[in-house]
Amino acid sequence: MSWESDVILAIDTSTAACSAALFDSDGQCIAHRDEVIGRGHSERLVPMLDELLDGRQADGILVGVGPGSFTGIRVGIAAAQGLAIAWNCELSGMSSLALLAAGDSGDGDVAAAVDGGHGELFVQQFDARLRPTTDMFNLPPDEAADCIGAELVIGPGAGALVDARGSGRAVEALPSARNALRLPEELRSFPPRPVYARAPDARARSAA
Repeated sequence: MSWESDVILAIDTSTAACSAALFDSDGQCIAHRDEVIGRGHSERLVPMLDELLDGRQADGILVGVGPGSFTGIRVGIAAAQGLAIAWNCELSGMSSLALLAAGDSGDGDVAAAVDGGHGELFVQQFDARLRPTTDMFNLPPDEAADCIGAELVIGPGAGALVDARGSGRAVEALPSARNALRLPEELRSFPPRPVYARAPDARARSAA
């Protein structure tokens, strides 16, 4: 979905970062917030959005849909859905791995790597235009290393992947919503629901 003529709010809470950005009708980022909070997205996100918006309203919302933190992703999507209802505006999901890769300003392939829990990584590789060149994988670092050839790996899981591969350059970074409009349209036109490469750890308790 193309919103080039609209004011857009972008949100991502897929990692330890709580990130939001506001873009004007020319696609320029006019305000952003990036806070590393670890846990507690539900307590911090709404106040942060209030500070960012400062009474303004968007015509469209982009929200990171993962993969990443199960709880964080749900918090971001819930907040985005609430605002979309209140503002009666469009809402789309964006790839959190692509958003992470968008933090690199180079001109070659880049891979994004995020901790997937259980000693595994969520990984995917992109070209210089941020178009995927591999599928998204959820694998132990040694297996992920066989699937990712990009020298540059960015993200909180970058060090583990580069160490397992024995080559490349790791950049420990977190996704920033201010890079949202760098993503190709197809990577910011997802349904606004979580993307998980594996089932969440939480399970409903069986009835006695």
